[in-house]
Order: sequence, then C-alpha cells, then structure tokens
Amino acid sequence: MEQPFPVAIVKGAGDLGTGVAYRLYRAGFRVLCLDLPKPLAIRRAVAFASAIYDARITVEGTQGERIIYADEAVYTWQRHCIPVLADPDGRSLIVYHPAILVDAVMAKHNTGTHITDAPVVVALGPGFTAGADCHAVVETQRGHYLGHVLFSGSATSDTGIPGRLDGSEAQRVIRAPCAGTIYGRKAIGDVVRQGDVIAQVDNTVVRAPLDGVLRGLLHDGVQVSEGMKIGDIDPRAKVDFCYSISDKALAVAGGVLEAVFTLRERWYEH
Repeated sequence: MEQPFPVAIVKGAGDLGTGVAYRLYRAGFRVLCLDLPKPLAIRRAVAFASAIYDARITVEGTQGERIIYADEAVYTWQRHCIPVLADPDGRSLIVYHPAILVDAVMAKHNTGTHITDAPVVVALGPGFTAGADCHAVVETQRGHYLGHVLFSGSATSDTGIPGRLDGSEAQRVIRAPCAGTIYGRKAIGDVVRQGDVIAQVDNTVVRAPLDGVLRGLLHDGVQVSEGMKIGDIDPRAKVDFCYSISDKALAVAGGVLEAVFTLRERWYEH
C-alpha cells in the first residue's frame, strides 16, 4: 500500500483508538499507536494495544507490531504494518513531529494533550474543548450524534452508563469486585451463562452478570482497583463481533477522518 500522507499518531490503542488507526492507515497515513506499558484495553481481540503484550496482532487484515524504540516505526511502515509503542508520555512526538495527533485515551478528561502538539489535533469524547485543547472533538456517546465532529465546544458529558446492546446497558459491563491482580478464567469469544466464573481478582471470583459472549477482558496480570471496568459481555451472542471493529469505533473513526480532511490545509502546509 502506498503511504502518500504524513505521520498520524494515535494516543490510546484500545477499541476506539484502533478503529481510528485502522481508518487513518487505510486512508494512506503513516500511523503510529501509543499506549501504556501494560495497556488497559478491554476488547483486546480488536485492539492494537495488544501488540505490546503479544508482539503483534492482526485486526481486520491490518497488522499492528510492537516496537521498542520510536525510530523503529520507519521500518514497520515499510512492511505496511502499524507500529505500536509503549509511550504514555508521548515522547515520540518529538521524534516524528506528526501532522496529525488523535487523543483516543478515553480517560474522560485531558491527560496532557495540547492544541500545539501537532498541526491538527483531534480528541475523542468528553474532557476536551475544541479551540482550546484541540482543533476538533468527535462525539463518542452512542445515539444520534455519535461520530459528529465539533470544531468548537465539547462532546456530551460522560453519563457513566454504557451504551445499550440488545436491551442491556450497565449490566453487560463487568467491574472489579476488589483491588488486586486480574486473571481470566474464560477467553474472549467464549459463550457464557449468567453466573459462570469468567475471571478472578486475587482470590475473589468474578461471575458473568448475564448470558452472552465474553467480548472483552483485561489482560492477565493487570493491577485493578475496586469498581474498575475489567470486562464486557455482549448479549447478542455473536462470536464474530468479538473479532471485528465495532460500529461505534468505525463511526468515531469516520468523524476523525472528517476532521482531518476538513483541516487538511493545516497538515498540507506541515
């Protein structure tokens, strides 16, 4: 694949960040994904962040590969793959001076992104103000405005309630019963019944709150706090949904592309 466009860095390579990276890559940008040394991605089967644990992951035909040093990205791009780097502080921005920066950390607040970080800075969801923190904000809340682009103002405030899937909202999200270290007892893609043990946090078991498919679960060995989101059950029980980028991620990624190309004069000049 030809890569005529400049470098785009995506901070946060969970499911939404992966959707963004995938669409930017498909559009021709040289994409670099950044995440934590121990990523907190729930939907690991469709998160480029998983490459930090497993060296590589293929999502819908596009391979993400772990790199150790920022300058290795050049060689990864030559192999037509997306490099993934443990770089939570964004030090690689100094190396590549990206034309595009997308904050897909999804922390519900700004963890350190500035409008001056790149010619075009786009942020996902609440916690950012377009025109102050970034050039554009993309709505991430499910509903009528999902994927809409704001060039001024902020996205809808976080409600704390997950989006509805097949009639289920908060019930489908699995949270840590206590602080400790998580270990999975079921694998992503497994069909589960209400009450099945799907994980444990230290010696406390975590049971499925409803029937469905285990769509996401934190990586073994991650330290969690009480009440932290650690997994997700899809009551639609479609196993293949676990291994494809979600409709939400693609909608948000479409918004990012709209913002990037609306502001293309900024990165063309770059």
